[in-house]
Amino acid sequence: MKFVDFVSREAIRTTIDVDDKEQVIRAMASALLEAGRISEEQHEGIVEAILKREELGSTGIGRGVAVPHTKHPSVDELVGTVAVSENGVDFDSLDGEKVHLLFLLISPPDRPGDHLRALENISRQLRDDTFCKFLKQSRTPEDVWQLLEEADNNQFV
Repeated sequence: MKFVDFVSREAIRTTIDVDDKEQVIRAMASALLEAGRISEEQHEGIVEAILKREELGSTGIGRGVAVPHTKHPSVDELVGTVAVSENGVDFDSLDGEKVHLLFLLISPPDRPGDHLRALENISRQLRDDTFCKFLKQSRTPEDVWQLLEEADNNQFV
């Protein structure tokens, strides 16, 4: 699965300026709402589902990265977005460090394979130091999109 298969180009944010996990999850879900990828009626339910998933264990996986995700019946297909935080967000990460790179995923409950393939793609790319470095330096959504396309074309891993 490629980033272009699930990342909403219109929902990418590179100027996330919030302090904590709930704020950044809300901001990213709002970006998906503004991009027309989730409905206003389901917005709060999706945020709550992601926060509930975070209670099971932080998706702040270390090295400045978090991948908040959930399965939710309001979406018909896998949808996601990317955010970059220059100052970092306190995300209760496994290594205790602030998070600068965030990938948020929402998938339909009846498509677990898509969910797992997307998580696998994200984690594979995020193991590449060059990819992470360039992503952290991205200043516009277009920069992020171009980087995701390059990753999809195996220009990193």
